[in-house]
Amino acid sequence: MQNLRSFFYSLFAIPKNTNLSREVLAGLTTFFTMSYIVIVNPMIWGAPGTGISISGALTSTVLLAFFMTFLAGLFIKLPYAIAPGMGLNVFLVYSIIIADKIPWKIALGMVFWSGLIFLLISIFPIRQKIIEALPTNMKHALSCGIGLFLAFIGFKNLNLIVADPNTIVTLNKIDGKIFLGILGFLMTFFLFFRKKPYAFLFSIVSVSLLGIFFGYTKIPEHLFSFPDFKSTLFQVDILGALKWSLLPPIISILMTNLFDSISSLIALSNTANFVDKEGNPLRLKQALIVDSLSSTFASFLGTSPGTIFIESSTGIQAGGRTGLASIVTAFCFLPCLFIAPIVQMIPQFATAPILIFVGILMVQVIKNIRYESFDEIVPIFITIALMPLTFSITQGVVFGIVSYVITKILAGKIKNISFALWVISIVCFLSILLEKTNLLK
Repeated sequence: MQNLRSFFYSLFAIPKNTNLSREVLAGLTTFFTMSYIVIVNPMIWGAPGTGISISGALTSTVLLAFFMTFLAGLFIKLPYAIAPGMGLNVFLVYSIIIADKIPWKIALGMVFWSGLIFLLISIFPIRQKIIEALPTNMKHALSCGIGLFLAFIGFKNLNLIVADPNTIVTLNKIDGKIFLGILGFLMTFFLFFRKKPYAFLFSIVSVSLLGIFFGYTKIPEHLFSFPDFKSTLFQVDILGALKWSLLPPIISILMTNLFDSISSLIALSNTANFVDKEGNPLRLKQALIVDSLSSTFASFLGTSPGTIFIESSTGIQAGGRTGLASIVTAFCFLPCLFIAPIVQMIPQFATAPILIFVGILMVQVIKNIRYESFDEIVPIFITIALMPLTFSITQGVVFGIVSYVITKILAGKIKNISFALWVISIVCFLSILLEKTNLLK
């Protein structure tokens, strides 16, 4: 027994004074905090127009969360949990697959290439150059714009905002379904404000049950089913994604994933004091390698890139300090493979409030935006505004970067543009010429 205990201590780099029961509790806490992704991600990927079944999307989501969170526990050895990232799933489904009409298998190929590039820059020092290339304000603008886009999708799915021929969009009349969605949002706020780890999941389940009570949705004949291993697994079209026209969105996936990972790691490391003497996150390289592997692996499973969830902070607050907590979280996902009928039963007005709420959480970074001159605010505004207005994160990123370089040139501040940013902006500018003009056709 003592030898087995020593094996676990060494495997997960567990300090001798660690309370194992506390690590288990931390892993359970993290799971319940982020378990909403098992419902929300399949609902997004199974949206009308994608051609993907909810059952297949559920299987992909659960498998990615299990394997990559388990790997995080073994390799990073810190209480970090990984699952398909919010924001990137909306980007791939609504911007790439639905809006740009790119087949979902090719979209998964784009995820593969972005993940492969992410892995290379995580292994080599290129990562730091890319991170340093984009100004801090632009990084915050990226998160803020994605948050607005996510919230807009939530309002749309709730049917609170609808199309209008005169005003483009307008507020819809509030019916029973919308009322339940608003109630779900208020539930989420009430529980989240009181730091309850089950805030998102409780809201989804409660609103779904109310939907059944009022006759808006029906209980399926069978509550459980076997996992769907055929619909999405290993359906990725890697070669189909090798097109010049797809380079800009691939870069957008890469940049979004990279900055999302960095910001989450910084936040989590500061929360638990997982930092070195210089204040940098501990085991940063290992964390980014696992994160990049989760992106590549996601393409083969059939879902959006995996990323380290900020919800891991709840497990850290519950006492998690080692990779054992991640292992516990990983195994909690496995039973979710068998609940596809339950997920298919959940209505959009139950999950839409979560999209809105997560969007609001992402927009919070606007408080970190600092500018001293007008040439700073123009690209920030363009980045944030174009994402929801064009229904595309790619357009916000591309036009934001190009506008940043142009405004700096016009303001006589060319010295503020790094070589790496010149390269990135040229790629973005060429993508605009290829996609939005006839000049190079």
